[in-house]
Amino acid sequence: MTASLTFTHATLPARVVFETGRAVPHVVSEVGRLGAQRVMVIATASQAELADAVAAVLPVALSWTEVAPHVPVETAERARRAATDAETDVIVAIGGGSTTGLAKAVALTTGIPIIAVPTTYAGSEATDVWGLTENGRKTTGSDPRVLPRAIVYDPDLTTTLPRDLTVASGLNALAHCVDSLWAPRADPINAAFATEGIRALGAGLRAVTASPADGSGRSEALLGTYLAAAAFASAGSGLHHKICHALGGTYGLPHAETHAIVLPYVTAFTVPAAPAAERRLAEAFGSGSGLSGLQELRRDVGAPVALRDHGFRAEDIPEAARIILTAVPASHPRPVAEEDLRAILTAAWAGSPAEDI
Repeated sequence: MTASLTFTHATLPARVVFETGRAVPHVVSEVGRLGAQRVMVIATASQAELADAVAAVLPVALSWTEVAPHVPVETAERARRAATDAETDVIVAIGGGSTTGLAKAVALTTGIPIIAVPTTYAGSEATDVWGLTENGRKTTGSDPRVLPRAIVYDPDLTTTLPRDLTVASGLNALAHCVDSLWAPRADPINAAFATEGIRALGAGLRAVTASPADGSGRSEALLGTYLAAAAFASAGSGLHHKICHALGGTYGLPHAETHAIVLPYVTAFTVPAAPAAERRLAEAFGSGSGLSGLQELRRDVGAPVALRDHGFRAEDIPEAARIILTAVPASHPRPVAEEDLRAILTAAWAGSPAEDI
């Protein structure tokens, strides 16, 4: 007899507006819904055109362009002071994970609501997770104040993303799906979101890398991004994310590329102890096994392969393993020792076959 299901699931409140070519009018509508009168726009120089278009039709009290990966505390403090001094009552965050992360840092201490306008596949816009880096250590947490009130998805906004970053960002989103299958609060609802997210991201990334003008592929990838983030927000941060947060916060590695490289190694290490997750992964990828399906996708889209190509040094592996070990979830399906982390990091540093883990 099959055991009856037992789980507790939390679904985060989310308003998602998804339409191609209509980002600006939807942002205006969402600002109006909140009754905001003094808008803070956070956007890097690469999103200046969209930020200017928003500023032309909204009461912008503050435009902010200082954004850095992994949200340094010093950057967050400057943005918080500026937001308070300008008496802003809503933040419009235009960009990828770093931009959304800074908006969350401001919201964490001020309570100013966020409207997120993603231009990558980062997924941060759909979670209540914040992250700050100080003295070489990245700290993360969850708080309802940082969850954006609305997300405006427009597939057209991803067209300026370079191919390599498209791939890395999309695989970062895919990591949300995979980690959700064995994260501390994994449950059947998260798994359903994660599996459909894998399917959509796989199809979307293959289509976009084969034909950058494929609008339906961009829509699929962006839909998969939201599903992945929704699963991750509920399931929590698993081993993969603990590894990548340490690598990014302590060694300054690029966020998306790090996730894209580390994912197959954590997957190879974990699936022998997680047969139900392995079956879901295999089904979602349409492959004989979860790992082979992931590797096929990585080959098809030209994924990054080695951490050493992105600034990680072999001599940092022992220290990194010690740092990560303190954050490993106790619920991970397979016990994790320091030597296991060293093996994962060594393979990811070199770009060795994940099947050898």
